[in-house]
Amino acid sequence: KRDEPFFLAVGFFKPHLPFVAPKKYWDLYDFDAIDLPPNHEAPKDAPAVSLHNSGELRAYAGVPAKGPIPRDLARRLIHGYYACVSYTDAQIGKVLAALERLGLDENTIVVLWSDHGWNLGEHGLWCKHCCYETSMRIPLIVRAPGKQQGVSSFALVETIDLYPTLCEATGLPLPKHLEGKSFLELLDHPKAAHKSAAVGRYGRGDTIRTHRYRFTEYRNGRGKLLGTMLYNHVDDPGETVNIVKQPELAETVAELAKRLSQIKGKDEPATAESK
Repeated sequence: KRDEPFFLAVGFFKPHLPFVAPKKYWDLYDFDAIDLPPNHEAPKDAPAVSLHNSGELRAYAGVPAKGPIPRDLARRLIHGYYACVSYTDAQIGKVLAALERLGLDENTIVVLWSDHGWNLGEHGLWCKHCCYETSMRIPLIVRAPGKQQGVSSFALVETIDLYPTLCEATGLPLPKHLEGKSFLELLDHPKAAHKSAAVGRYGRGDTIRTHRYRFTEYRNGRGKLLGTMLYNHVDDPGETVNIVKQPELAETVAELAKRLSQIKGKDEPATAESK
């Protein structure tokens, strides 16, 4: 009913495994032009706990149970991922077309987002299941009535910010328990400041991302530190060299570790690293 408010959550399984899509979407990409990412090896000095065997992928036929993925197979997987992204893009287009056909497009907010990123051979990894940028960073596109379109923002945003953003955009009151922060201002002013850091977690790893750095620490069930990582995203956006032990960055590491610990609700971070 056009005159009644509505909320619609539309979930698309692709581009999740298996990479199956109609042939025409594969044909959009030239296989000969596809190659492995430049950072397809494990980062220098990365702790072993930060890596995994890409077990989700290994369950499929034709994929070796362990060891590196053969180059041609890796290229076919990347090709399949691209095809599935384009296939899903077409389905999203159908949803937007339906809103327009029903006359709802001019007063409906549309948010396109994902719950995680994806590794396509970066760091020797496939699928997700890690604290590297490739798994932690997600797409986020917002179309809202009266807001400018076709602009990008490099502001740091977290998924917990979506709820308060939609509340503010629709005039709904904000529940007191919310921890997120509305990013509605960014739709008008994409260069505005929003957050100075974003945090994430996978498995034993907790990670914090600022505009320059990503710092990650790994702990066992008793809280003992198993390993740490620091990457400079200005100088090393592909996260190829773990610089956490560089003496000149000790103060930066301590500051990020303390901040991450505080966000987790703890007073001080543990400093002793296991051997």
